[in-house]
Amino acid sequence: MVGLSQLLRRIRFGRPVVVVSGLPRSGTSMAMKMLEAGGLEVTVDGVRIADDDNPRGYYEDERVKDLAKMEDRRWLRRSRGKAIKVISFLLKDLPADNNYKVVFMERDLSEVLRSQQKMLEHREEESGPEDEKMREVYVEHLRHVRFMVGYRRHLDTLFVSYREVLADPEPHARRLDEFLGGGLDRRAMAEVVDPALYRNRV
Repeated sequence: MVGLSQLLRRIRFGRPVVVVSGLPRSGTSMAMKMLEAGGLEVTVDGVRIADDDNPRGYYEDERVKDLAKMEDRRWLRRSRGKAIKVISFLLKDLPADNNYKVVFMERDLSEVLRSQQKMLEHREEESGPEDEKMREVYVEHLRHVRFMVGYRRHLDTLFVSYREVLADPEPHARRLDEFLGGGLDRRAMAEVVDPALYRNRV
């Protein structure tokens, strides 16, 4: 049931921006592809093209990377009624002059770390901090995210398990559609999920 404050925000700020979020390598690109297949327009710029680490594409907009230091973020208003991918570390920088429906992808941290390491290897880049150090950082960060989305009125959040979507996409396509108000093509959303891309699993 929509509360009075939420109703007033909808009247004032219009349709929500659908934000797909999560840690890097947590299934956010898959979620974006599901929403696109379901009929939701997506905000992407095509700068980062598909590669071996993400053969279906990254679904990104480069402007998102600068949210934390950007003074004028009014461009996000053009994504009302559309989906845009925003890494979890930048959720705090979403301006409150929009409503947001946040689809937050969750994945086992061991899988996330393994996937990130393989991406660095493919790009011949140096590894970051050791896994245990990064795990501690991620655990604390995710705890903060859950706390933050619980009290910021402009964020309405659905947590989605990457592993569960791959195992059985149909009920999760239904959950996503219901969360976003209905009207998406649930069958098409489920059909674009490719279990063959589930790599780096524990």
